[in-house]
Amino acid sequence: MNEKLARILPRVQKPARYSGGEFNQIVKDKSKLDLRIALCFPDTYEIGMSNLGMRILYDAANRLERVWCERVFAPWGDMDEEMRKAGLPLFALESGDSLRDFDVIAFSFGYELAYTAALNMLSLAGLPRRSSEREGLTPLVIAGGACCFNPEPMADFMDLFLIGEGEELNIEVYELLRSAKARGLSKAEFLREAAGIAGVYVPSLYDVSYNDDGTIAQIAPRLLDETLPISASMPVTKRVARDFYSSRSPVNAVVPSTEIVHDRVSLELFRGCIRGCRFCQAGYVYRPARERRPETLVEDGIRALKASGYDELTLLSLSTSDYTRLLEVCDGLLDYCEPRNISLSLPSLRADNFSIELMSRIQRVRKSGLTFAPEAGSQRLRDIINKNVTEDELLNTCRVAFEGGWNSVKLYFMLGLPGETDEDVLAIAELSNRVLHTWRTFAKNKNRGVRIAVSTSCFVPKPHTAFQWSAQVERGEYLRRVKLLRENMRAKSVTYSWHDADVSFIESVLARGDRRLGAVLDEVCKLGGRLDAWAEYFDIDRWLSAFAAHGVDPGFYACREREYSELLPWSVISSGVSDKYLIAENEAARRGETTPDCRAKCSTCGASELCHEGVCRETS
Repeated sequence: MNEKLARILPRVQKPARYSGGEFNQIVKDKSKLDLRIALCFPDTYEIGMSNLGMRILYDAANRLERVWCERVFAPWGDMDEEMRKAGLPLFALESGDSLRDFDVIAFSFGYELAYTAALNMLSLAGLPRRSSEREGLTPLVIAGGACCFNPEPMADFMDLFLIGEGEELNIEVYELLRSAKARGLSKAEFLREAAGIAGVYVPSLYDVSYNDDGTIAQIAPRLLDETLPISASMPVTKRVARDFYSSRSPVNAVVPSTEIVHDRVSLELFRGCIRGCRFCQAGYVYRPARERRPETLVEDGIRALKASGYDELTLLSLSTSDYTRLLEVCDGLLDYCEPRNISLSLPSLRADNFSIELMSRIQRVRKSGLTFAPEAGSQRLRDIINKNVTEDELLNTCRVAFEGGWNSVKLYFMLGLPGETDEDVLAIAELSNRVLHTWRTFAKNKNRGVRIAVSTSCFVPKPHTAFQWSAQVERGEYLRRVKLLRENMRAKSVTYSWHDADVSFIESVLARGDRRLGAVLDEVCKLGGRLDAWAEYFDIDRWLSAFAAHGVDPGFYACREREYSELLPWSVISSGVSDKYLIAENEAARRGETTPDCRAKCSTCGASELCHEGVCRETS
């Protein structure tokens, strides 16, 4: 261990975050490498180590010969300060080497408030934040993840973005960089070649111009000289992993040295979603829906449990109960898990297909909590957002759970959805009371009492969704609706919590922002911003000061309704879902009409064209 690090660790919280040496970590001989990759998660160790995407990409990269991929996480504030005082640059856990020693620094962006953490990580590594100030070919700074479907706010800082699923795309970029190093290419030459890889977006190869009203006038690829004929595409279309049905899950995941948020084995059942909720970015950008082979899931789950020693396994997807052979997978896993007292948990369940058969399986070892997301209190508003769940279905599901011995349920809703009225807000309280009444009527054991936790977040309009043109409600209006709901939550067994309005506002700004936010993000970092995803570090005044310093109106991005004709910052990226379809869905929302799920009827959204070998489930 580095001497400076050894002196620092006794002075910080949770030193195991930074010590490395975990079971199943991958260590390679540095003398036999062509490429070193720092896989960076812009949040703390506990969050990053829980991220399934990190595990998948770590495993895929380390399968390459002469390539070593290591993990890097954002330090907590105490460690950040100690490292700066000691002159210790940010390092990777496996080797302890500085990020400056790596060929690739690869960030994963799943949440917009993580941007400042990533920029702070570059600063802590002693590297310039802006791409234009990093002149050499390496370290190459790249990014992927759901947030990169609008890469523009971070365009000044990343050398390139990987759009879509990374299992194959990342490898192609790594192989091209290995070749570029061998050929002695410059950074500019490499980036022009990289732009020829499907799914790669190189922001420096595009020019953006603006109208007098602040909207975007044009996004255009730059013309390249004849010696480098590969040109940047417009738009850049996301990549989809081929043959997902037969793909394997990582089975030798690194076992953390300290407790993390999701300390368990995780299996990805399927990718994408069949439902089409109009607010859900993940549901659109990860289309088409593709399932993994059930026999493979059972085999990989058992192997992962044996390799890690975990006593819990969770089955993940955007909507777990929509996996067509879920009971078969559960039974196969429980044959191994039950005799060993290993629990099986299924998050992301839907209220319209939760059954007694499913319930009996998930409580065979131990009961996990039940969480459902009606999203809106009234059927009218659920139809607007295409959340095809009825009140009867939710109450029937709660009845099944309460009769089965459950005595706690979490319900998630949003406030500020397009078309929402005060009646819709009050309907959340009414629905919560009906859930309570269901428990009183059908609970198996009333002596234990009941806990109904209601949580609301502020609607954030996201790119590549049917509501990408919608305005976010103003902060004061959101808080008025929170107050209205809180005053009507009178039952003692129902608790209510709500998401911070200022955080949701900044999230909305960053989600729909353009390149002009680069100066704002840089300013926030100069003012001390680093872990803005955490309440302990988020400071709205710091953000407002940064907006003011650069003459940027944040309301222009968050609280403004767009016209269909407006050129949006993320128009340079294609999720595979057509604008024609998104407009049709937005108009259907205005009429309060629903769209059936993909299995009931293909809506010709456009994503099926990205489907490989018929793995998207479609019916005519």
